[in-house]
Amino acid sequence: MKKTLISVLAIFTLAATASDNEIYVEQTGATLNLNLEQLGAGNIIGGLESAAGDLNPFDLDAVSLTLEINQIGNSNKMLGDIYGDSITGFFNFDGDSNSFTIQGDPTGSYGIDSSNYNVAVTGGSNTFTLDHGTTALAGTLDLDWIIQGDSNTFDFNINYDGATNYVDVDGDSNTINFTGQGEDGGYFYLDQTGNSRTFNINQLSTLNNDWLKIMSTGNSGTVCITQNDGGTSTSC
Repeated sequence: MKKTLISVLAIFTLAATASDNEIYVEQTGATLNLNLEQLGAGNIIGGLESAAGDLNPFDLDAVSLTLEINQIGNSNKMLGDIYGDSITGFFNFDGDSNSFTIQGDPTGSYGIDSSNYNVAVTGGSNTFTLDHGTTALAGTLDLDWIIQGDSNTFDFNINYDGATNYVDVDGDSNTINFTGQGEDGGYFYLDQTGNSRTFNINQLSTLNNDWLKIMSTGNSGTVCITQNDGGTSTSC
């Protein structure tokens, strides 16, 4: 097994080319460009209690951070916390049975405002979890998902403050669980093609309007949509 231990304080690019690689990153500072690439199966970018060789942390604290991650292969993991403002993220996953778990500013240290995430997924049976603005308002977030494959599950939560969320998914048996809540409303556009889809969408902004647009083509599936700006509890 090949392991990489890095404390990040400057611009760098790192590539790992054997299987079962692990990357440990802990970074503090501003205006960082960080590029991580792993090729092969069973790799980990550590954080959130990691696993395998028991890494940790993948803890990024920065303002004006640009983060590009490429994981090409199967059964890879990207796990961690991102703290900051003006975060630009390019996340590319190509393969099956991969997992992605990211928290955006879980302690409210920076506020995680003015961020732009682009997530591209090609493959099947992947699981992705994104909590953005866990204890802060995600001001003017621009989140884009481009998904191609079957049997993927996407769970994402945004603490709305004028956020825009776009999902383009092609494939069968995909599940999308989304919750948007906060004070200033948000926009969600879902463009989906494929059969046996499952959508659970909750928009719960309390002091403003939420917008939802769904374009869906396919046979069979379950769709549950809840928009609630402060009324009594409802469910599908």
